[in-house]
Amino acid sequence: MKQNKYDDSAFFDQYSQLPRSIGGLPAAGEWETFRSMLPELKGKRVLDLGCGYGWHCRYAREKGALSVVGVDLSNRMLEQARRMTDDPAIEYRNLAIEDFTCAEDEFDAVISSLAFHYLKDFGELCRKLHRALVAGGSLVFSVEHPIYTALAGQDWHYGGEGEKLHWPVDDYHVEGERHTSFLGHKVTKYHRNTASYVSSLLQAGFILQGLSELEPDAEMLRRNPAWQEETRRPMFMLMAAVKGSADARF
Repeated sequence: MKQNKYDDSAFFDQYSQLPRSIGGLPAAGEWETFRSMLPELKGKRVLDLGCGYGWHCRYAREKGALSVVGVDLSNRMLEQARRMTDDPAIEYRNLAIEDFTCAEDEFDAVISSLAFHYLKDFGELCRKLHRALVAGGSLVFSVEHPIYTALAGQDWHYGGEGEKLHWPVDDYHVEGERHTSFLGHKVTKYHRNTASYVSSLLQAGFILQGLSELEPDAEMLRRNPAWQEETRRPMFMLMAAVKGSADARF
């Protein structure tokens, strides 16, 4: 589903006011965990899918990446990314993740933040990225956790006084489209369970190296007490994998 809500003026204006849009990577609660899962980037050719404002692209270059390609469907996102970037080694390409093509063994690392749950066919993406990476190349990405995406409502069950009683989970194994709301706008996401994420990686020939359900630690809670409710259910899931042999598929 090639959605481009971010080029809607009202949606983009709301998104630009989010803490992560203003403060960058340090303002994203999952950043420290995501960063810990990244490989050594020095001298690497990096691909960032769903790059948005280009925060991860610029970080990769700060860590010595040889070159970075950032891909995003939104013109508005990339306009902002280009305004914030002064580096000829970073190239931004305006197209959907599904439409991105590259040569075999073109990249050493692929990263993506909170984009893959908007894609219908994760298995096909894994196969494409396996081909794009060199042997031993890394894939690190974050998505909304399957517990979070299972129900389209994506909200708590509230008591009579408006208190958050619990997070409802239903249709967990019924994968597919979820028509939900983000920043007051209708969006389509694709729910898949945890096993589907892992199996798609393994079947494509990746070796899973890490998986995090982002349990808030003391430092996260100190910096942002609102993360306390994330101890009740996971919002994000992060995975790290490396390209294995094409003959060693699950």
